[in-house]
Amino acid sequence: MKLHLIFIGNKFIYNTSLKEYVIRNIEQKSDFIDSVTYFKESDNSLFLYLEQELNSSDKLIVVTSKYHFSTIGKLICTATSDNQILKDGMLIPSKVSVFEEGSYLLEHNNSITNVLHVDEMQKLPEILLHFEESNATIHIFEEDKESAIAILSPIAQTHEVNIDIVTLIDGWLRVDVRSKKYGNISKFITSSKQLLPNKLIGVACIVTYITDRLAAKNKKISFAESCTGGLLTYFFTRRNGASKILDGSLVTYSNIIKENWLGVNNETLKKYGAVSNEVVLEMSEGVMNVSNADYAISVSGVAGDGGGTEYKPVGTIHVGVRTEEEHKEVRLNLSGDRNYIQYQSTLFAIKILILIDKEMFF
Repeated sequence: MKLHLIFIGNKFIYNTSLKEYVIRNIEQKSDFIDSVTYFKESDNSLFLYLEQELNSSDKLIVVTSKYHFSTIGKLICTATSDNQILKDGMLIPSKVSVFEEGSYLLEHNNSITNVLHVDEMQKLPEILLHFEESNATIHIFEEDKESAIAILSPIAQTHEVNIDIVTLIDGWLRVDVRSKKYGNISKFITSSKQLLPNKLIGVACIVTYITDRLAAKNKKISFAESCTGGLLTYFFTRRNGASKILDGSLVTYSNIIKENWLGVNNETLKKYGAVSNEVVLEMSEGVMNVSNADYAISVSGVAGDGGGTEYKPVGTIHVGVRTEEEHKEVRLNLSGDRNYIQYQSTLFAIKILILIDKEMFF
């Protein structure tokens, strides 16, 4: 069954953070959202659309505001020849099978619909739809897409799973695995790991995995960011558990702050410029000294959209990663707008961290 998400209300069109909050929570429970559709409250085509979806064989999640919750219930009742009744202070269709505060589940013909009301600064009601565990995500490093397909396709066929491979950045592939009727995802991942022992991580969220691995070993990490402006730190702090491994990070945009906060040598900045391997080397050393962390990452570059030069054009990024035993500095030449370059820079920093200590992360 496909999963369709329907937002009803202007707030879900214009309030991006609220919309992303809802989608994020649904994606944590479901394997995939096949479509997302938006309706304003005054859209006259809403009823016909709902009627069509309710008579399909799909799963629906309908999200609206508390104010319009009962109105949407009326439309659903009209489409399903039902009427609304009062249950625990909520007006909901009488044929509802399961309900909790702000959420109910309705089965009609072959469709299953979960209606929720969501408002600003409120906790999302319980998602009542059941999702079978028929998918998984793994990550592969230091392999190109064609090679990964050649390696994984025979294993996927043996264990009756389908795979979709996407390149996140050079040297980092995301593989989504879906089980066929008699497929075995666990055996597929085990077999794949045997062929790619130091390249495959069998988890959906790499940042959560890194956090858990460092926490298990009582290790700490710190960041010194310039052009990414704290995005790397956000990648880690938006997940639970960051406080176990991250004491803090420094966003050092100007040269004077790089000198005063991180101890970057003024002569290094003058000779090589802030966007250089030499500077990110000293940035990672400085933030590790300040924080006494076990790992440090530093990023400096030209994210754009202006500010580039002939020798350091927009997209020139330097990343430094340091452990207690070694360090590595990399120059990247990235393309895209400012935000995409920042995002790619962050992924490259995470990739280099994983590869600099394979014993820890593989």
